[in-house]
Amino acid sequence: MPRPRPRLRSGHSLELLEGSRAFFPALVAAMDAAQHAVRLETYIFDCTGAGAEVAEALLRAAQRGVHTCVVVDGLGTGTLPKEWTDRFAAAGVQWRVYSPVNMLALLMPTRWRRLHRKLCVVDGAVAFCGGINILDDFHDPNFGALDAPRFDFAVRITGPIVGHIDTTMQVLWRRLQAVRDLRQHKLQEAVQTFLSAKSRSAPTPETIAADAASTSAALVLRDNLRSRTRIERAYLRAIGTARHEIIIANAYFVPGFRLRQALVAAAERGVRVQLLLQGKYEYFMQFYAARPVYGVLLGAGVEIHEYAPSFLHAKVAVVDGHWATVGSSNLDPLSLLLAREANVVVEDAAFTTALRERLLQAIEEGGQTMDPATYAARPLRQRGLEYVAMLVMRLALLVTGKRY
Repeated sequence: MPRPRPRLRSGHSLELLEGSRAFFPALVAAMDAAQHAVRLETYIFDCTGAGAEVAEALLRAAQRGVHTCVVVDGLGTGTLPKEWTDRFAAAGVQWRVYSPVNMLALLMPTRWRRLHRKLCVVDGAVAFCGGINILDDFHDPNFGALDAPRFDFAVRITGPIVGHIDTTMQVLWRRLQAVRDLRQHKLQEAVQTFLSAKSRSAPTPETIAADAASTSAALVLRDNLRSRTRIERAYLRAIGTARHEIIIANAYFVPGFRLRQALVAAAERGVRVQLLLQGKYEYFMQFYAARPVYGVLLGAGVEIHEYAPSFLHAKVAVVDGHWATVGSSNLDPLSLLLAREANVVVEDAAFTTALRERLLQAIEEGGQTMDPATYAARPLRQRGLEYVAMLVMRLALLVTGKRY
């Protein structure tokens, strides 16, 4: 049975943005032009370096009366320095934390779910979606200054799906507000807020503005309710219908059985499959758990290139020169089973060509090709670390009641 397609709408204008060096100026420009509302969601909000430019833009918007709302993840962001929390509060920037981390959260697997989306909507007219956190390209919270910029992408969007993104963000905001009201024993306000969020669970035609451009695009979400598998299904359909070429760049690549089989089947029917994956150690589990799946892929003829210049943070793909996706979702259990994610799927030759050329350049200039013989001869110690990482990941999924 064919997998359902995301509902693509025409009439979009999309701009591909590489790294915070392109993303932050576009984001700041949109915020500085805002007249009514700025909504921002991000996993990490770090005010070091260029991240402060986005923080200052939020302050400016709030100070001139723009409704300014920010949601961050409790694990990714943690506590901001007091200087910034005080400034945000004084300016009127509304700040919410999704699933704060505490001892209770560690003991309750249902609280392990994270907000990993990177979304922004300004005045309901322009939106941003991708994998880039509010984090300077040359700074890492764990490793400090980086010698080369992080490799990642976002898109600037105008057109019909901006309404969908805006509604999606408003729904989450109202639910967080309802939880806050409950904690403050405001039961009536909490019920009203929750019902308001539920009633706005889908965009109506009236809220979607047309655009003169012609690019077809769709927002594809992953949550723990009705959209549990939509991003994975979008990948599976694109891979399953590929005829010539698949290029995937993904930071944390631990694909489940269906995705592995789809990539193997594509390679076996003659599709050239190129994977650009993380080549620098960042997190133990994601780094080592990825490698056990390399063998079956290499055996089928899939090309694997590990990105060496800096941290690879991209979550993008191009198929057959006409289909592309840019977003926040990795192809690993955390993204596909536990986290709230958002990807944009695009069907447009010009956009796809631009992304494809940049990925091929990154493979050529920064990719270290994985040789099947070298992989088969990797040391026993490395195999042991891979086994431990995979075991830890499977145990964590078992505790949460998820299968992968």
